[in-house]
Amino acid sequence: MRRLEVGVVALLLAVGLFVLLLAGVGLAYGAATSAAVLALGAVGEVFVARRVRAWGYAEREDDLLVRRGVAFFRLSVIPYGRMQFIDVTAGPVERAFGLATVRMHTAAAASDARIPGLAAAEAARLRDRLAARGEAQAAGL
Repeated sequence: MRRLEVGVVALLLAVGLFVLLLAGVGLAYGAATSAAVLALGAVGEVFVARRVRAWGYAEREDDLLVRRGVAFFRLSVIPYGRMQFIDVTAGPVERAFGLATVRMHTAAAASDARIPGLAAAEAARLRDRLAARGEAQAAGL
């Protein structure tokens, strides 16, 4: 989704600048400026692709691992028994692509564990699975 956003913005800027510069300055400057904007869009796409690949999660027997970060790596370990509730959210752009974000809330104020970019069906499956594991862990206390 982020890759598409970067690509669309870069393409629109390149076409817009090309038209504006073609009308006012000339073909050579319009083409050079558009090429520069497209090159910056390609560089932005590389960075976005790295950010997307940096997200990951693993379900273990007693807890959930969530990793993220490119320059600053962060690994969150969330015990199933500590989860208070699990949210599945999807904004308008996510819904358009059939994606959703799973958020895990715990008693800790600094808890911000989330897994973005999941298919909506996978997000619902993960929510149900985490809720069931959380109830089982809480019942065992």
